[in-house]
Amino acid sequence: MGDELIGTWKLTENNSDDFNKYMEAVGVSFITRKAACHLKPDVEIAKNGDGWCIKTVSTFKNTELNFKPDEEFEETTADGRKVKSVIACKNGALVQKQTWDDKESTITREVKDGRMMTTCVFKDVTCVRIYDKK
Repeated sequence: MGDELIGTWKLTENNSDDFNKYMEAVGVSFITRKAACHLKPDVEIAKNGDGWCIKTVSTFKNTELNFKPDEEFEETTADGRKVKSVIACKNGALVQKQTWDDKESTITREVKDGRMMTTCVFKDVTCVRIYDKK
């Protein structure tokens, strides 16, 4: 499940205004938001047995999530927030719930029409980032 996500994806469509609003809503600093809005990261998604790995690679910062579906793990986000995450496989999508300080964000990664759509939601703020397979 979610095997169509496996591979390396390049950010090709980024609504930087919505991405900036999302980052501001979750508490990312102004300087980090400005830098992040101009990045075109690659996302590498791999599966190894029952475990998954999501690497985000950019000129600013690299992150790596290693997880098993439905098992909570601690994550340090690219902007330095400490969150608890759970990633579930739902209908071919990877749905990540991040919680911290009584707050919750959802990041959904799914393939539509051959492109990976990453939808970030925090309260009433939504951002969609679109990636093409490399």
